[in-house]
Amino acid sequence: MIVAEVREASVEFLHQPFVQPLVISSGAITEITEARATVRVRLGAREAVGVGSIYLSDLWAWPDPNLSHRERDGILRRLCTDLARQLPQCTGDPAHPLELGMRLHEAVLGLPIDGGAPTALARAMCASPFDAAIHDAAGRALGLCAMDFYEDPVQAPSVDGLFSKGNAGEAIARLLRQEPIRTFDAWLVVGDRDDFERDVAPWVRGRRYRAIKLKIHGRDPEADARRTVEVHDAVRAMAGGAHIRLTADSNGATPGPDAAVEYLERVRALDSAAYNALEYIEQPTGRDITAEAHDWRAVAALKPVLLDEGLTDTHALSLAEEQGWSGFALKTCKGHSFALVSAAWAAERGMSVALQDLTNPGLSAIHAALFAAFVPTINGVELNAAQFTPAANAEWLPRLAGLLAPEDGTHRLPVDIPAGLGGSL
Repeated sequence: MIVAEVREASVEFLHQPFVQPLVISSGAITEITEARATVRVRLGAREAVGVGSIYLSDLWAWPDPNLSHRERDGILRRLCTDLARQLPQCTGDPAHPLELGMRLHEAVLGLPIDGGAPTALARAMCASPFDAAIHDAAGRALGLCAMDFYEDPVQAPSVDGLFSKGNAGEAIARLLRQEPIRTFDAWLVVGDRDDFERDVAPWVRGRRYRAIKLKIHGRDPEADARRTVEVHDAVRAMAGGAHIRLTADSNGATPGPDAAVEYLERVRALDSAAYNALEYIEQPTGRDITAEAHDWRAVAALKPVLLDEGLTDTHALSLAEEQGWSGFALKTCKGHSFALVSAAWAAERGMSVALQDLTNPGLSAIHAALFAAFVPTINGVELNAAQFTPAANAEWLPRLAGLLAPEDGTHRLPVDIPAGLGGSL
């Protein structure tokens, strides 16, 4: 069994401006901090250093109107700095990297933080580059991709009890593809204010994008349905009648399941082609699915409805099943280990998973693509840094242009799968 020990860690921060605002229900993201973590691990007589990265998307993960972006960003940076200093204590005794990652996930959710109270989602986000770096380091030490850590027995007491056979490692091994896929449709985010010729056509006509993530308001089913049909028809015309893929995301602004059902039924009544192109909807309502519990079965009978921001701990897995969610919109920014556990848990129950984005650039985009290469998802992987923060990919270009700056509507992983989680690329 693979057993690793965290020896030390550090983190640095990079400012990344957006070339166009990413508008979500809580506001417009125009700039962001990238946190890059470095972790040194020991595996027996071997040591290696790994890296991981994530955007500290405070407006998405912690949209507290009482604090400014600068204030939230400062608190999240301090949390990352504290995690770097305390990482050996947070991960504890030597263990499999999955267990180390889950210990870190649990530790950060309960960590006292001076100056504010970040949400569980924001805390998990801050821990995620360290989890990725642990896996990257262990893989480099062993000369293995981190997705190959499950061929031998795994002990992960933090999460073994979640699975029918009492072994998370076996469940993950059953989930993972034996042969990774290396190509994924490229998804374009289309907002409610985007101009088709200026903001959409260059990607559809010029770069052959055919998959659209549509931001909808959530509070007006009729207007959202009209917008969905309008976007579908416009993109299809730009693409010369090619098949279009759609997903819809209101970022939690939909009042409840009835409004989601009305939206879907109105799309179907307006345009069957647009309805058939719509593959799933992301978390329509608020993030706290304990305080804001709904029955999603009527929605799921029409289209898959995936829990996203409300999935921050293992308790939410069974709660989501009870409430009738179709599955989960996973994000590596909640932690590599937690994402793997969630995907394996969903697979045991026949639930769907998608892999969404946090505008992942560079290291985090490679990580997400590797995850999707091995974990079956219904959307491949969403990678939109090329759309919003292309400069953040510069140090990997042109050698990884096929993955990070696609020109033909398709992301492509390198032929050779790297050791770790791609930090060596």
